[in-house]
Amino acid sequence: MHGLNYTIADSADAAVAQFAEAGGAARYIAGGTNLYDLMKLGIERPVHLIDVSRIEGLDAIETEGDVLRFGSRALMADVARAPVVRDEYPVLAESLLKAASQQLRNMATVGGNLLQRTRCMYFRNGAGASSTVGVYPCNKREPGSGCAAIDGLDRTQAVLGTSDACTAVAPGDWPVALTALDAVIEIFGPEGTRNVPIADFYRLPGDTPHREFNLDPGELVTAITVRKTPAGRASTYHKIRDRESYAFALASAAVAVEMEGESVRAARIALGGVATMPWRASAAERAVTGATLTPELALEAGQAAFAEARPGRQNAFKTDLGARVVADALMIAAQRRA
Repeated sequence: MHGLNYTIADSADAAVAQFAEAGGAARYIAGGTNLYDLMKLGIERPVHLIDVSRIEGLDAIETEGDVLRFGSRALMADVARAPVVRDEYPVLAESLLKAASQQLRNMATVGGNLLQRTRCMYFRNGAGASSTVGVYPCNKREPGSGCAAIDGLDRTQAVLGTSDACTAVAPGDWPVALTALDAVIEIFGPEGTRNVPIADFYRLPGDTPHREFNLDPGELVTAITVRKTPAGRASTYHKIRDRESYAFALASAAVAVEMEGESVRAARIALGGVATMPWRASAAERAVTGATLTPELALEAGQAAFAEARPGRQNAFKTDLGARVVADALMIAAQRRA
């Protein structure tokens, strides 16, 4: 047990000021569905929680104009139900509705979801942790301790973006859909506001897997923006998992396409459940752009997405499964064109 301070911020400025006063042991909290879990596991050990759930305007969902803007405190369930999101951007709605459970979606925020940490069993029961299955090295928990998954149980680990230090898969669904649509993350911190493309928000593990996000100390995610696109309607989030609900992806694909007849004018494809970060499948996009979409071509595109995969001992199935998920998602998205 250790002492814990709790304060409520009524503005982003106040939150950042409280963080600066508390130092590096502070954490922002809104829905808390992930942070509390990590605290119980001993992964996060804050001494000061700064509640940002009452900051006015951070829960706004704005769908007018050329940009969709979601305040970071907006609830997953509310964003998924927003009429424009539901009707014009099914890839966004489905990525939210296929995540977690209804109870969690009613509590969890879209900003916090961006910062969800891996479900790797060695991370959750890793270095310094006591569990019924032992104590294992984990570079995310204790940098330099090693990665037990590399020579251990790796069925659910990543096959793309891995390193010799970490193979932990990125768990999120929503960030994958945002990656396909080139979302921008609005961040407020001690130096003011900055906007970061989602492609630059996440970090590959390299030899520093404990550094997962390009956030500086004290910075707070305040909004997510997505530029409107005709591809929004012809989109889908296709997710395969061990059970139909309340489970993380073994492989998933967020796909949005612009069609001219049966030909693909433009494609946006991102992968989940198979990589160490939300993974843009540029090779798959190139494979279908300018071509007539057929099931055979869709599968070729899926295979191209995994050309550089590095499977382990038990997760090689993800390359074939992932390719087929991409293929199915492409066909579903194309069928939804206006």
